[in-house]
Amino acid sequence: MRFAIVGSGAVGGYYGAKLQRAGHDVTLIARGKNLAALRERGMSVESAALGDFQVKPRAEESAAGVRDTDVVLLATKTYDNDTAIPIVKQLLDQGAPGAYVLSLQNGVSSPYALAEAVGEARVMAGPTYVATALVEPGRIVQTGTHRRIAFGEVFSIKSDLSPRAAALHEAFVGADIVSEPHADGRVPLWQKYAYLGPFAAFTGAARLPIGPLWADAGTRESFLAASREMHSLAKAEGVTLAADSIARLETYIGSLLPDTRSSLLIDLQQGKKIEVEGLLGFAVRLGEKHGVPTPIITALYSVLKPCANG
Repeated sequence: MRFAIVGSGAVGGYYGAKLQRAGHDVTLIARGKNLAALRERGMSVESAALGDFQVKPRAEESAAGVRDTDVVLLATKTYDNDTAIPIVKQLLDQGAPGAYVLSLQNGVSSPYALAEAVGEARVMAGPTYVATALVEPGRIVQTGTHRRIAFGEVFSIKSDLSPRAAALHEAFVGADIVSEPHADGRVPLWQKYAYLGPFAAFTGAARLPIGPLWADAGTRESFLAASREMHSLAKAEGVTLAADSIARLETYIGSLLPDTRSSLLIDLQQGKKIEVEGLLGFAVRLGEKHGVPTPIITALYSVLKPCANG
């Protein structure tokens, strides 16, 4: 398959490299020093658990000249959508018949933003679970073995897995990517969002890793209450999450290392932009739309919103 990766950093670059190594035709859309490194020596991936490798996929600064793409992977931060989505649209307009985009972005807002630009029929989405870092241009270091993508259709959902989701699943499996296709891609999206929204909000607002927050009984209960707010939003959107989701979330958070930080907190501490709108603002606006109270998420959004631009 022909893939184009929009957002060729720690996440997009990693999956692009895996797909290139498996024999797929991959183009990485990049810029600046990362683009220069990719063109000069390619992308190296270092993983103590899975082994190191290096590939040299095509690297371009823009979509111009990138044609006949089958699948576009969108892996930028949500705050870059104003520039990323037009690139996605151009790639799809120049793509192969039936070309579509798979969004791997955090939150649940991106499929709707993409659909406005390219049409619902050309959009799939899902969360990814991977621990990677772009430690320098063209060099990715992976921690652990997580490399899972859970995905599916988010519009015009059928009871069975769509043919294109099944085909993408095969491509991912062949590239040593843990693939979890769903007939309804909204379910895994919301499953992660119900955890990640509160996790980003609490750690970001407190400027603390999860350990001291989870150790306090009152804060722990407020965290779980915020997750229940997210579950109520999912229900209002017509998405039913597993009945034991909150219990499993409590177990999972309790198993994390005490110094675990959300990516939002890491970005905040480094003076970078943060995904406060995609992770929290969208939830607040969705609650207003459906008449679903989100007092905890709303309060933490208010605390973090002034830091949106770093």
